[in-house]
Amino acid sequence: MLSDAMYMQRAIELAKRGAGYVAPNPLVGAVLVHNGRIIGEGWHETYGEAHAEVNCINSVKEQDKALISTSILYVTLEPCSHFGKTPPCTDLIIDHNIQKMVIGNLDPFADVNGKGVERLREAGIDVITGVEANACAEMNKRFLTFHTEGRPYIVLKWAQTADLKVAGPSEERLLISGDLTNRLVHKWRSEESAILVGTNTALLDDPALTTRLWSGRHPVRAVVDMDLRLPSHLKLFNRRSPTIVFNTHRHEEQENLYLYQVSRGSSLVHQIVQAFFNVQLQSVLVEGGVLLLQSFIEAGLWDEIRITTNKDMLSPRGLTAPALPDAFKVDEISLGSDVITTYRQV
Repeated sequence: MLSDAMYMQRAIELAKRGAGYVAPNPLVGAVLVHNGRIIGEGWHETYGEAHAEVNCINSVKEQDKALISTSILYVTLEPCSHFGKTPPCTDLIIDHNIQKMVIGNLDPFADVNGKGVERLREAGIDVITGVEANACAEMNKRFLTFHTEGRPYIVLKWAQTADLKVAGPSEERLLISGDLTNRLVHKWRSEESAILVGTNTALLDDPALTTRLWSGRHPVRAVVDMDLRLPSHLKLFNRRSPTIVFNTHRHEEQENLYLYQVSRGSSLVHQIVQAFFNVQLQSVLVEGGVLLLQSFIEAGLWDEIRITTNKDMLSPRGLTAPALPDAFKVDEISLGSDVITTYRQV
């Protein structure tokens, strides 16, 4: 018979299928097990729709429905106990007379935060928590950071040559990353709530900041344009997806375009991060340029740094990459000439 940890790992696998579709909700997977046999599986598939526990119980075949009450329900995150866009999952579990639950993480969201477990235990259900807690937390790092630290999860990303340059002379664009890496970057975009660039990056590169090379939702686009000098013909301003413009002049809302007023100074990145939090965007991918990336680094406002290094490209007179802060390497992969390294805070 498989262990609790193995069933939770299966629930984690299921939960990840919701990546890019459930934010600002967390990724949640559920597995229902009777005497070592999985009789139901489910995950939270789309924001605003049924939660993992509902989909799991609904997946049980007719001939197995009588076994639900004597089965163990494994869930990666504490079930909700409040009415939101859907009814409380705790009520569903209690109504099906499930006698034992195994949970990965407690939910720090204020409307849950232990209340779900309390409700289940009050109903006489045996609840075990903390199974594969680290793996569950890693999967929901965006959601957990948002609700425990009061800010979005921040990923900094850049591509550099072997001699640590991100652009050519006079900041001319260098095509550093290969095709496979570019597709991976679009996958990254699909996983984050927002994507942010600086004025020069928007002006010189004219990026669309979409996921056109990967199947998934486009992030909310954001750009720092303090003096509102960027021309309206840029791809950022095509109104095809929501775009935030951080500027010093005014607040204004138009069709899929939101001017958000900030002030100059050392607190700029803090203002930007607070703005993302205020509009419930749980994660942001900062794609450049150098000054913007360095500002986040110096403010200590980052959770991951992902650097693509083209080991075969040199640009001796180019623009130097941001200075990597104290960090530890958590991952490294190679895609053709590109080496992609991921760092986290020490």
